[in-house]
Amino acid sequence: MATEAADLYRAQAIVTGQGEANRIIGFASCLEDVLIKVSGAQKLAGDRRLAAYKPKAKGFVRAFSYHDQMSGTPTRDEQGTRDRPYDLIVDFDEKKIDDVLKALGLKPWLSRRPVLGVFVEMQQDLKKYMVTADADQSELQRESLLAAAGKRGMTIALPGVAALAKLSINGVGLRTMTSSTLASVAAQQGGEIALVGRLVWVDRELGWATQWQMDWQSRTHRWQVRGVTFDEAFRRGIGGAAQILSNNGDPA
Repeated sequence: MATEAADLYRAQAIVTGQGEANRIIGFASCLEDVLIKVSGAQKLAGDRRLAAYKPKAKGFVRAFSYHDQMSGTPTRDEQGTRDRPYDLIVDFDEKKIDDVLKALGLKPWLSRRPVLGVFVEMQQDLKKYMVTADADQSELQRESLLAAAGKRGMTIALPGVAALAKLSINGVGLRTMTSSTLASVAAQQGGEIALVGRLVWVDRELGWATQWQMDWQSRTHRWQVRGVTFDEAFRRGIGGAAQILSNNGDPA
């Protein structure tokens, strides 16, 4: 699951049909993602300075392709062809992306990226569970975490059910474990740095209240986000870790 350097300059977005208008919108979305991915700077998400570059995103594209999300489903008519959802996969010109980052006061994070050993507890009402590599209960969250890692150019390792049981780890116990113990547990699952997250569903906010924690360079880093989907919470968690590791500052 290691991230190849060339993949850092690739991003993808979901578009409707293969028309140019929607493709241009997709290019703009991919441009923001690839700038975050290459630099490790999660803080670029929604940055107003990108408004000057997004309309010109086509000029930064080296190549693009489509993947039909409904592959194998017959196309019934022309309207169906236009409405069909596709993954737009975009490869950007490396030098042009590096130049944009330089103009934004950032630089590419091209050194080897450590593997994150990710421990996430979910709580919705009385229901609590850990996101694991193999439990059916957390399949959606597992896929979302892996997608968030790919989007941010990171590699992650998730614990298995048996490993958690063997070590008697649950959400409550996880939050009281020392950093050295967490690092040891992360290493057993292939991770080099432990990233811990806790997501609690809040009805009045119609979203998840999320707390993240990671120890790096003799310091404990904490950040949080509220009222978001778990997909966005995972992007903020993985992206926040990348921002710290790439020396772009603490997540907001």
